[in-house]
This record gives sequence, structure tokens and C-alpha cells, in this order.
Amino acid sequence: MAEKSHCLYCFDVLASSYSKKTPLTLTEVEAAYHDLESRGSSLTNGSSNGSGTNGVITNGVSVNGHSSSSTNGVSHPERPLFVTWNLVKSRGKQLRGCIGTFEPQNLDDGLASYALTSAFDDTRFNPIDIKELSSLECGVSILTDFEPASHPFDWTLGTHGLRISFTYHGRRHGATYLPDVPVEQGWTQEETLISLMRKAGWGGKSSEWQKVNLQVTRYKGTKSSASYEEYKEFKEFVEAQRK
Repeated sequence: MAEKSHCLYCFDVLASSYSKKTPLTLTEVEAAYHDLESRGSSLTNGSSNGSGTNGVITNGVSVNGHSSSSTNGVSHPERPLFVTWNLVKSRGKQLRGCIGTFEPQNLDDGLASYALTSAFDDTRFNPIDIKELSSLECGVSILTDFEPASHPFDWTLGTHGLRISFTYHGRRHGATYLPDVPVEQGWTQEETLISLMRKAGWGGKSSEWQKVNLQVTRYKGTKSSASYEEYKEFKEFVEAQRK
């Protein structure tokens, strides 16, 4: 399950990349966050949202078959994941980067890697500048329950994310939307599919999208988010504990 501590960890990785300092490990972030939680901090309220459940770890193996790895004695299950950076403005949020992977990742390494990749290597945007750091919001999505859809509409808005693939002009195309995207955009299922096909590179008429042999995989996920102000509060707590 995605947790606010995952987002705080991504923030620390990004902030440390600017200052050339070594970030906290995920285990250290989780320990400090749980300490804050035990003190009744408002920062720890509503730490995650979305559908899906986390695999139970027994002797280093999760019940869904993915292996787990351990950092400082704490087991983190391997999961597909995405990291999203938004710029928070008075008129709303502006996407600044969103990259992830469908390959299961150890959370410590995977979150650190994609926190930076989504911040600096999303080709749709310029790299995030340090001046933007204080206006950022981080979102982490942990993905589960992948299964082929029996037809293009065999999924539920607000519950499933989509991964599509199809052949167009002799080339294979593919793209994905996380579960929250269609709801945030106010799209119907058909609008979601057409938009996703456009994202993948399809240039046909909207009225003819059903002529495409579309392969759809649906999945679930949990998402959590944290603002820079929450990260700042968390970091101040960590620094105070070190004194």
C-alpha cells in the first residue's frame, strides 16, 4: 500500500540531489514517520488512499509471489510503482513529471530511482528546478492486481488503471493511465480510451477507435501524496531528534 512516508522519502531523495547530500533511507524515513505518528502529529493523518491491498510478507516472500528484499532488517515487498510530481499553484495543480515501471521494484531503490527520473527525465517537461521545490507535491502509486480485460470497457472508473497496446501503421504502440487520472479529468470510459490511444501515438478519427484491435490490461493501485510543507515539517522533526 502506498504510504505518505513513501512520498516523504521521494522528497528527501530529490532535495538531497540538489544539495549533494546523502538522503535518508526508506527505513529511516518510515521509522521517523511512525515516531511522529505515535506523537499524534497531524502530518500522519490520512497517509494513503485508493484501492488495493499490500501483500503480506512471510519469511521474505509475499503472498502474491513477488520476492521482497530487506533494508536494515525491514522487509519491503517488490511492487510496480509510479512517482508523480505536481506543481501546486493557486489555480490548481500542474503536472511536472510522472514516470514509473510495471516491473516489480524493491521500494527503497525503486522509489529513489523514479523520484529522480520523473523529476529530471520526463521528456514532456523541463527538469524540475530547485526553485520549484517548495511548490511541489509528490504522489506515489503502488500497483497491484494486473489482469487482461475481456473487452475495452471491462474496467471500472476510479478503481482500475489501464495499460493498452495496439498496432498502428505497422508499429506497436502502448500507454497507461493510473487509476486516478480519468476521474480527475472527468472522462467517461470511452473518452479515457481515446485519450490513452492518442497518448500512445494513435492518429485516427475518434469515431473509429473501436476499429483498432486494442489489447487492454486493467490493474488496481493505492496512491498517497505529500506536499513540500509536509516534507518540511517532517524534516524539521528529524533534524530536531538528531540534536
